[in-house]
Amino acid sequence: MRALAIRIGLVAAGLLLVSCSEQNGGGQGPGGAAPAIEVGVIALKAQSVPRFAALSGRVGARATAEIRPQVDGIVKSIDFREGRPVKAGDVLFTVHDDKFRAAYEAANAALSRAEASQQSAEAAFDRSERLQSSSAVSQQALDEARTTLLQAKADVESARASVQTAKIDLDNTTIKAPISGIIGTASVSVGSLVTQNQTDALATIRQIDPVNVDLVDTSANLLKIREDVEAGRLGREGQQGAPSVRLTLENGADYGPQGTISLATVNVSESTGTFTLRATFPNPERVLLPGMFVRASVDLGSMPNAFLVPQRAVQRSGAGDAVAYVVSTDGKVEERKLATAGTQGNDWIVTDGLKDGDRLIVDGFQKISAGAAVTPVDVTIDEDGVVKQTLASTGAAQ
Repeated sequence: MRALAIRIGLVAAGLLLVSCSEQNGGGQGPGGAAPAIEVGVIALKAQSVPRFAALSGRVGARATAEIRPQVDGIVKSIDFREGRPVKAGDVLFTVHDDKFRAAYEAANAALSRAEASQQSAEAAFDRSERLQSSSAVSQQALDEARTTLLQAKADVESARASVQTAKIDLDNTTIKAPISGIIGTASVSVGSLVTQNQTDALATIRQIDPVNVDLVDTSANLLKIREDVEAGRLGREGQQGAPSVRLTLENGADYGPQGTISLATVNVSESTGTFTLRATFPNPERVLLPGMFVRASVDLGSMPNAFLVPQRAVQRSGAGDAVAYVVSTDGKVEERKLATAGTQGNDWIVTDGLKDGDRLIVDGFQKISAGAAVTPVDVTIDEDGVVKQTLASTGAAQ
């Protein structure tokens, strides 16, 4: 009896396994073929995609003026507030001017003496010229009178130059701002001795509205951009003027005002292989300060007939090439080699390898290979790159 019960149990277990195998299809589809794998796909459509170059750079003042004295003397007064705006022509420092004023007055006196000598020489020459016409004086005496007059005129010109020099020195005792901008701290105090054209600046003025931003890029990127423009893959249709630039600050915040490229250097650094682009930005709130590190996005134009491909759909082949998978018209997986031109958000910008209407596989490609039969399911991808699928039967999102 016990052996009979064991046999009955084994038969029942076998029937149960057969039943389960039949319910699950035994891993076979109709006709014994393996079922097609479901994959999530999106339909591709070519579009005009803006292209930007991400560059790093530093902020620099639009203009910088280091204030140095033009005369020797003692600082009499400091006539500005440190760290505040100044205008061109504002008085910054005053140097004691006693000796320069005395030199100016002495130069004026010397000019008056020279002018008096010139008048005397002119009178002597006129008298000699009248007398020589009646042969009352010799030609030699007339020539000497003419020479004396010319010397007197030269003395007057020399005295006038001395007066002008003394006036310049006197004026230089009042040190004025050569440009408008923000002035820094004073390196001297009242009573300090300053010397003409000294090495250390008394203060520095910087113009920071507008402000310059020097951006650095490689010469290889420059050649690639030129190649794309010449091949028609990059253009600026409808855009006039210099390329626009936007900045990201060191804390990750976007800088509001937009700038423009103002110049590009005409040489490439021999040591780094880079060249410099200079952008100009308005800076009314003085957010951008000289020396600050920034990231810039330069608008290079737009790429016609390009595709935005989610990054999750792009893989790398054994040779390092970017590849993606699409579903062919007969439901098979096709591998496509892609040409990319940077990214935009969570998408690759693809310029070659895809065409309008291609069904790009964005989900489930981990279980497939080129040539495999698949069942495409339309899905959507949100801005964070997450795949969402709407089931027709329930209307629920997965």
